[in-house]
Amino acid sequence: MSVVPRTLRGMADLVLTVLGDDRPGLVQAVSAPVEEAGGSWQRSQLTRLAGKFAGVVLVSVPDDRVDEVEQAWAELSEHGLEVRSEPASAAAPPAATTIGLHLLGDDRPGIVAEISAVLADHGVGIDEMETDVREAPMAGGMLFEIDATLSLPADLDSDDLARSLEAVAGELMVDVTLSAASPTAPGV
Repeated sequence: MSVVPRTLRGMADLVLTVLGDDRPGLVQAVSAPVEEAGGSWQRSQLTRLAGKFAGVVLVSVPDDRVDEVEQAWAELSEHGLEVRSEPASAAAPPAATTIGLHLLGDDRPGIVAEISAVLADHGVGIDEMETDVREAPMAGGMLFEIDATLSLPADLDSDDLARSLEAVAGELMVDVTLSAASPTAPGV
Protein backbone atom coordinates (compact mmCIF):
# COMPACT_ATOMS: atom_id res chain seq x y z
CA MET A 1 0.00 0.00 0.00
CA SER A 2 1.27 3.48 -0.71
CA VAL A 3 0.49 6.96 0.48
CA VAL A 4 -1.30 9.23 -1.96
CA PRO A 5 -1.69 12.93 -1.21
CA ARG A 6 -5.26 13.57 -0.15
CA THR A 7 -5.58 17.15 -1.30
CA LEU A 8 -8.63 16.20 -3.38
CA ARG A 9 -10.47 15.33 -0.16
CA GLY A 10 -9.64 18.61 1.54
CA MET A 11 -6.72 17.09 3.43
CA ALA A 12 -3.01 17.57 2.83
CA ASP A 13 -0.50 14.84 3.58
CA LEU A 14 2.77 16.27 4.88
CA VAL A 15 6.08 14.55 5.49
CA LEU A 16 7.97 16.02 8.45
CA THR A 17 11.59 15.71 9.42
CA VAL A 18 12.23 16.42 13.08
CA LEU A 19 15.56 17.04 14.83
CA GLY A 20 16.47 18.44 18.22
CA ASP A 21 18.15 17.79 21.55
CA ASP A 22 16.37 14.89 23.22
CA ARG A 23 14.07 15.73 26.12
CA PRO A 24 10.58 14.73 27.27
CA GLY A 25 7.63 16.25 25.41
CA LEU A 26 9.04 16.51 21.88
CA VAL A 27 6.48 14.20 20.26
CA GLN A 28 3.70 16.08 22.04
CA ALA A 29 5.10 19.40 20.79
CA VAL A 30 5.03 18.16 17.18
CA SER A 31 1.68 16.36 17.41
CA ALA A 32 -0.32 19.03 19.26
CA PRO A 33 -0.66 21.42 16.27
CA VAL A 34 -1.84 18.51 14.10
CA GLU A 35 -4.54 17.55 16.60
CA GLU A 36 -5.58 21.18 17.17
CA ALA A 37 -6.05 21.62 13.41
CA GLY A 38 -8.26 18.52 13.18
CA GLY A 39 -5.57 16.47 11.50
CA SER A 40 -4.11 13.08 12.25
CA TRP A 41 -0.73 11.48 12.78
CA GLN A 42 -0.42 8.72 10.15
CA ARG A 43 2.96 7.05 10.42
CA SER A 44 6.33 7.78 11.99
CA GLN A 45 9.81 6.54 12.67
CA LEU A 46 11.37 8.30 15.62
CA THR A 47 14.57 7.62 17.51
CA ARG A 48 17.12 8.98 19.93
CA LEU A 49 20.71 8.97 18.67
CA ALA A 50 23.71 10.44 20.49
CA GLY A 51 21.55 12.73 22.61
CA LYS A 52 19.48 13.93 19.66
CA PHE A 53 15.87 13.17 18.87
CA ALA A 54 15.26 12.58 15.18
CA GLY A 55 12.42 11.33 13.09
CA VAL A 56 10.31 11.24 10.00
CA VAL A 57 6.54 11.63 10.32
CA LEU A 58 3.59 11.52 7.95
CA VAL A 59 0.64 13.65 9.04
CA SER A 60 -2.64 14.63 7.42
CA VAL A 61 -4.13 18.08 8.06
CA PRO A 62 -6.99 20.04 6.52
CA ASP A 63 -5.85 21.98 3.45
CA ASP A 64 -6.99 25.28 4.91
CA ARG A 65 -4.98 24.75 8.13
CA VAL A 66 -1.57 23.82 6.65
CA ASP A 67 -0.10 27.33 7.08
CA GLU A 68 -1.28 27.48 10.69
CA VAL A 69 0.27 24.10 11.55
CA GLU A 70 3.53 24.93 9.78
CA GLN A 71 3.74 28.22 11.72
CA ALA A 72 3.32 26.32 15.01
CA TRP A 73 6.15 23.96 14.02
CA ALA A 74 8.36 26.92 13.00
CA GLU A 75 7.94 28.37 16.49
CA LEU A 76 9.41 25.17 17.95
CA SER A 77 12.83 26.19 16.59
CA GLU A 78 12.99 28.80 19.36
CA HIS A 79 13.04 25.84 21.77
CA GLY A 80 15.71 23.85 19.89
CA LEU A 81 13.46 21.60 17.83
CA GLU A 82 13.60 21.88 14.05
CA VAL A 83 10.55 20.63 12.14
CA ARG A 84 10.65 20.72 8.35
CA SER A 85 7.47 20.04 6.38
CA GLU A 86 7.12 18.94 2.76
CA PRO A 87 3.99 17.91 0.85
CA ALA A 88 3.83 14.16 0.33
CA SER A 89 4.28 13.21 -3.29
CA ALA A 90 2.36 10.66 -5.28
CA ALA A 91 3.69 7.21 -4.56
CA ALA A 92 6.02 5.46 -6.95
CA PRO A 93 4.74 2.35 -8.67
CA PRO A 94 4.99 -0.68 -6.40
CA ALA A 95 8.07 -2.84 -6.67
CA ALA A 96 7.77 -6.27 -8.21
CA THR A 97 9.41 -7.85 -5.17
CA THR A 98 10.24 -6.78 -1.64
CA ILE A 99 13.05 -8.62 0.13
CA GLY A 100 14.97 -8.34 3.37
CA LEU A 101 18.71 -7.80 3.66
CA HIS A 102 20.74 -8.62 6.75
CA LEU A 103 24.44 -7.82 7.02
CA LEU A 104 26.76 -8.59 9.92
CA GLY A 105 30.53 -8.24 10.15
CA ASP A 106 33.44 -6.47 11.73
CA ASP A 107 32.87 -2.73 11.80
CA ARG A 108 34.91 -0.70 9.36
CA PRO A 109 34.43 2.49 7.32
CA GLY A 110 32.61 2.22 3.99
CA ILE A 111 30.21 -0.68 4.54
CA VAL A 112 27.03 1.32 3.95
CA ALA A 113 28.56 3.19 1.00
CA GLU A 114 29.67 0.01 -0.75
CA ILE A 115 26.48 -1.99 -0.13
CA SER A 116 24.25 0.94 -1.14
CA ALA A 117 26.30 1.43 -4.32
CA VAL A 118 25.56 -2.18 -5.36
CA LEU A 119 21.86 -1.65 -4.64
CA ALA A 120 21.77 1.60 -6.63
CA ASP A 121 23.62 -0.02 -9.56
CA HIS A 122 20.83 -2.61 -9.72
CA GLY A 123 18.00 -0.06 -9.37
CA VAL A 124 17.05 -1.41 -5.94
CA GLY A 125 15.23 0.93 -3.55
CA ILE A 126 15.80 0.94 0.20
CA ASP A 127 12.38 1.14 1.86
CA GLU A 128 13.68 0.90 5.41
CA MET A 129 17.12 0.47 6.91
CA GLU A 130 18.41 0.16 10.45
CA THR A 131 22.08 -0.01 11.33
CA ASP A 132 23.87 -0.62 14.59
CA VAL A 133 27.38 -0.98 15.97
CA ARG A 134 27.78 -3.32 18.93
CA GLU A 135 30.46 -5.20 20.80
CA ALA A 136 31.44 -8.56 19.34
CA PRO A 137 30.77 -11.27 21.91
CA MET A 138 33.89 -13.19 22.91
CA ALA A 139 35.97 -11.97 19.94
CA GLY A 140 36.44 -8.38 21.07
CA GLY A 141 36.12 -5.50 18.68
CA MET A 142 32.93 -4.10 17.23
CA LEU A 143 30.34 -5.57 14.87
CA PHE A 144 28.36 -3.60 12.30
CA GLU A 145 24.83 -4.76 11.46
CA ILE A 146 22.30 -3.74 8.82
CA ASP A 147 18.66 -4.81 8.60
CA ALA A 148 16.90 -3.44 5.54
CA THR A 149 13.78 -3.88 3.44
CA LEU A 150 14.49 -3.54 -0.27
CA SER A 151 12.25 -2.98 -3.31
CA LEU A 152 13.44 -4.76 -6.43
CA PRO A 153 12.43 -3.56 -9.89
CA ALA A 154 10.35 -6.00 -11.95
CA ASP A 155 13.11 -6.65 -14.47
CA LEU A 156 15.87 -7.40 -11.94
CA ASP A 157 17.30 -10.91 -11.77
CA SER A 158 17.52 -11.44 -8.00
CA ASP A 159 20.29 -14.01 -8.49
CA ASP A 160 22.37 -11.30 -10.20
CA LEU A 161 21.80 -8.99 -7.22
CA ALA A 162 22.75 -11.78 -4.80
CA ARG A 163 25.99 -12.47 -6.72
CA SER A 164 26.93 -8.78 -6.70
CA LEU A 165 26.22 -8.45 -2.98
CA GLU A 166 28.19 -11.62 -2.23
CA ALA A 167 31.20 -10.25 -4.14
CA VAL A 168 31.17 -7.02 -2.14
CA ALA A 169 30.51 -8.91 1.09
CA GLY A 170 33.61 -10.99 0.40
CA GLU A 171 35.72 -7.87 -0.09
CA LEU A 172 34.28 -6.32 3.09
CA MET A 173 34.54 -9.62 5.00
CA VAL A 174 30.90 -9.44 6.15
CA ASP A 175 27.99 -11.86 5.90
CA VAL A 176 25.03 -10.75 3.76
CA THR A 177 21.72 -12.64 3.73
CA LEU A 178 18.74 -11.93 1.49
CA SER A 179 15.34 -13.22 2.57
CA ALA A 180 11.62 -12.78 2.08
CA ALA A 181 10.77 -9.40 3.62
CA SER A 182 8.59 -9.23 6.67
CA PRO A 183 5.31 -7.38 6.16
CA THR A 184 5.67 -3.62 6.35
CA ALA A 185 3.52 -1.26 8.33
CA PRO A 186 0.35 0.12 6.75
CA GLY A 187 0.92 3.10 4.53
CA VAL A 188 4.24 1.93 3.20
